[in-house]
Amino acid sequence: MTASPETGPLSTPADPVSVEVTDRLPPAAVAEVLALLEAALAADGVRPVSEESELRLQHGGVPSGSDVTARDAAGTLLGYARLELPAGAPDAEAELVVAPAARRRGVGTALLARVEELAGDRPLATWAHGQLPGSTELATGRGYTQARVLLQMRRPLDGVDPDPHPALPAGVTVATFRPGTDEDAWLQVNARAFAAHPEQGRWTRTDLELREAEAWFDPAGFFLAWRDGRLLGSHWTKVHPAGEAGDQPIGEVYVLGIDPDAQGMRLGRALTDLGLAHLRARGLSHVLLYVEEDNTAAVSLYERSGFTRFAVDVSWRRSPAR
Repeated sequence: MTASPETGPLSTPADPVSVEVTDRLPPAAVAEVLALLEAALAADGVRPVSEESELRLQHGGVPSGSDVTARDAAGTLLGYARLELPAGAPDAEAELVVAPAARRRGVGTALLARVEELAGDRPLATWAHGQLPGSTELATGRGYTQARVLLQMRRPLDGVDPDPHPALPAGVTVATFRPGTDEDAWLQVNARAFAAHPEQGRWTRTDLELREAEAWFDPAGFFLAWRDGRLLGSHWTKVHPAGEAGDQPIGEVYVLGIDPDAQGMRLGRALTDLGLAHLRARGLSHVLLYVEEDNTAAVSLYERSGFTRFAVDVSWRRSPAR
C-alpha cells in the first residue's frame, strides 16, 4: 500500500475517479501500470508492490485474483491494486499504489474501498511497503490494525570469505540448481520448510517457473544440498539491479530453506556461506534479506551474522463489520 509520504489531510477527489476491476489487464494497461510502479519506486525509494503481485500483473495468476485500476475522466491511470482471494485461506490479500502526482486526492481511499467491497465477508490484509506515513494514515483511518511486520535486514559483504569450504555432514554434497530437473524436489522441500508461512509455503511449479524466466534468475547462485538423491535444503540468491533496492546493485538471500527432517545439521549456515560468497564474487558490496519481526530466533541469528535492520513492511488487516 503506497499512498503518500506527504503530510496533510486525506481528501475527496477534486475530479471523478473511475475504479475498474478485471481478471486480467490487456498489455497496454499492464505497461501503464508498470510505468506507474517505476514512478512510485523513484519517488518513494521503495518497491510499491511485491514481486509476486508484479508477476501476476504481467503473467496472470490464480483465477481468484483481480487487477483494480483507478483513472480520471480523461482516462489517465491514477492508481492500481492487486487483489487475491486465495482458496482455503481466511483472508483476502491486496496491495495498492497511487501515482505520485495523484496523491492526496482520495485515489487511495477509492481503490481501497473497492477492494474491500470485493473482499466481501473475508478479512482483508494489505501490505504497506516501507511503512510510509500516508499508508499508515490511510490504513488506520479505515480501521486497520497491524497484523505482521516484515523486516528488511542488510549487511556488507566485505567480510565474507570469498572461498568458503563449509564442513558438510557425511554424505552431503552441494550442487547448483538444474532448470528442468530440480523443480519438483525443490518445491517439495520448500513446502515443508515453509509450511507455516502464509505466502512462501504455497508456491506452485508455475510460481517457480515464472521466476526462472525472469532476467535476474541465475542458477549459478541457487545452491542445493543433497544426500543419497534426496534434497535436504537450499539457498537461492538474487541480485537486484541498481535503482530497485538502492543506487547500487545489491544481493539478496532470496529463499533459504531446510527440510524439517534435516534441521540440526548446520546446513543453513553452510548454504548461507556459499551464497554470500557467490554474491561477493559478483562484485556486490551488500546483501539484504527479509524476516518476520516476531521470528526472534531468526532475527537474533541474522544480527549475530552482521545483519542490521534497514526497512520495515507492514501488513495491515481489517475484519468486515458484522
